[in-house]
Amino acid sequence: MTGADLEEVRPCLEGAIPAMMATAAPDGTPNVAYLSQVHYVDARHVALSFQFFNKTRQNLLAHPRSTLLVLNPLNAVFYRLHLRYLRTETQGPVFESMKAQLAGIASHTGMADVFRLLGSDIHEVLQVERLPQVPLAEALPPPRERPHPLGVLRRASTRLSAARSLGELLEAALDTLETELAMRHAMVLILDTATQGLYTIASRGYATSGVGSEIALGDGVIGVAARERTPVRIMHMASAYLYSRAMRDSLVDEGSGPPGTDIPYPGLAEPHSQLAVPLLSADRVLGVLFVEGHLDMQFSYEDEDLLVALGGQLGAAIDLMHEAEAPCDEAQPAQGAAAQAPVPGGPPLHVRHYRSNDSVFVNHTYLIKGVAGAILWKLLQDRQRHGRSEFTNRELRLDASLRLPDVADNLEARLWLLHRRLAEQCPQLRIQKTGRGCFRFDVFGPVELEEVAA
Repeated sequence: MTGADLEEVRPCLEGAIPAMMATAAPDGTPNVAYLSQVHYVDARHVALSFQFFNKTRQNLLAHPRSTLLVLNPLNAVFYRLHLRYLRTETQGPVFESMKAQLAGIASHTGMADVFRLLGSDIHEVLQVERLPQVPLAEALPPPRERPHPLGVLRRASTRLSAARSLGELLEAALDTLETELAMRHAMVLILDTATQGLYTIASRGYATSGVGSEIALGDGVIGVAARERTPVRIMHMASAYLYSRAMRDSLVDEGSGPPGTDIPYPGLAEPHSQLAVPLLSADRVLGVLFVEGHLDMQFSYEDEDLLVALGGQLGAAIDLMHEAEAPCDEAQPAQGAAAQAPVPGGPPLHVRHYRSNDSVFVNHTYLIKGVAGAILWKLLQDRQRHGRSEFTNRELRLDASLRLPDVADNLEARLWLLHRRLAEQCPQLRIQKTGRGCFRFDVFGPVELEEVAA
C-alpha cells in the first residue's frame, strides 16, 4: 500500500462503480454498506449522500470515523479513504449539486421519492491509501487522450468573442464542442421566464434539429440544471432512461389552445452519458448547454469544468446581444410595398393563429407558439395591412401585444428560433437579418390569414 492524494482519487467518484463504506457501532459491531454518491468537495473533503436513516447513519452519529473503498473504473486501482464525519448540509452548493444529480436520475425512473437527498454528509479525508494493483489492471487499455482544456478554452473564447450575431455565436459554441471535444450530440436551450420552461434554439448531431422543442423547469437533467443553477453530470444510464419521455407534453397546458403543438425533442433515445451546464449571466439563468453520448463515462469532471467555463462566456455573450444592440437608422422609414421582393404566384399559404397561446399553423401543420408565434403573427399582419417588410427589434420590444417580459426578454433568441423554424418548415416565409437590431421579413407567395379566439 502506498499513499495518494484526493486529486488522484477523483476518477473514482464518478458513480460508475458504487463505493463501499465501513462503519462501527458503539459496541464495535462492524457494518458495510454501498453508497449512492461520493462527491468531491475539495482536496481535503468529500461529501457522501444521506438518503436513509439506516445503520450506517446511526453509526456515524455515534462514532464519526469510517473507511471508504473506491475503485477507479479506468485502471482498476482500489483506494481506501479514512474519513472523519464533520457535519450534514441541507443547503448550499454541495447539497444542491448532489441533489440535482439524484433528481436528474429520478426524473427518468419515476423514483423521485426513493432518490430524494436528505442531506450531504461532509467528511474530512484523513488518509488515502492506494492498494496493490490487481493483474486485471495491466490488461486494461490506456485512457484516451484528451485535448488540453486551456488550449480548447482559449480557441473557443476567440471564436465566441468574434461572433457578431446570435446565430454565429451558437454555431461557434457547437463547433467547438464537436471539433475540439468530440461532443457530437449537443444543444443549447433558452429559459422562458414567462412559462418557466426551456426551448431549444440550436442543436448538433441529431437527425432533426428539434429547434423549438420544450422542457419544463425541473424535468430531466436539463431542467434540473436550470432549476438548481448547477451542472448535472450522469455517467451511466440504462436504456430505460428514455429522456424523450420527460420532454413530451412537458409544457402543454391542458385545455388551452389547439392540440398537436409539440415539436419532437431531438435527444438520443438511449444515452449513456449526459452533461447539462446552466448558462448564467449577472446571476441570472439564461438557459442550458447540454451534451450527451452513447458511451458510459464519456464526460469527465474535467469536461464539466471546461463546459462550465465555456457556458459562462456563452451566457454572457447571449445576454449582451441585445444590451449592445445598435438601433437601425431611425431616420429611414420602414420600407413599404414598393420595396418588397416580388411575390411569386402559386397556391396561397393558409396561416391560422390561435390567440389563446399564440400558436401558429401553416396549411394545418403546427409551426410555432408563444412569443415567437405572436411575433410571426404581427409580421404577417403588418405586411398585409401596411405592406411592410422592414422591422426593428426595438419596435418589437415596445409592442405590448407581444407580452415580452420586462427583464431578460431574450428577443434575439426568439427571433433566431422563429428564423430556424421558418427555414426548416416554411421556406415561403423568411426572416433575414439586415443589421444589428433590424431585419427583413420576406413572403414568397400569397398568404391567407385566419385568427381563432379560442
